[in-house]
Formats: sequence, structure tokens, C-alpha cells
Amino acid sequence: MAPRLELQSLLEGVTNHVYFQPPANIQMQYPCIIYSRDGTSTDHANNGLYRHAKRYQITVIDRNPDTELADKVETLPYTSFENAFATDDLNHYVFSIFF
Repeated sequence: MAPRLELQSLLEGVTNHVYFQPPANIQMQYPCIIYSRDGTSTDHANNGLYRHAKRYQITVIDRNPDTELADKVETLPYTSFENAFATDDLNHYVFSIFF
């Protein structure tokens, strides 16, 4: 299975509403998780690529400011909390994950 699809399955274990780079016209159901490719991390050794990991940005969106979804995402391996904000009566919790 492709790594992004493995991440999709992992996130679907947290909630059923998971969207990868959703288009603007999609009607999302809350609470949900949105994720997208955000960058990479590479290390070189002996004039070659030693380690390469893709970084994804994960955003948990929920009307509940005390959502348990954010806590569950934060416990995933190689995940770090980045930011939190509220807009349009929705709470957003932003994480980065290397996968």
C-alpha cells in the first residue's frame, strides 16, 4: 500500500470523516480531519540519501473546543502539535506528521 494510503487508514481509525486535500466544493461533515502534503525531511550520509520522510499537515476540525480527536492525533508516532485557532465557530488543531 502507498504510504499516503496507509496514513489515510491510520487517520480513519481516529474518525470516519478524513479528507485529503479536499476541493472547495465538497461538503465536509464535522468533526473531521483534513490532511495534505507539507514537505519533506532528508538526511544525507556518505554522499548519498540516508533518510527521507514525507511531512503531512493534519488539521482536526470540530465544533467542540475540547475534542478528543486532537488528543488522539497527537499520540500518533512522529506527530507534533503546531497551532490552534477558531474560525466560523469551528476549532482547528494543526499538527505535523512525518510518514
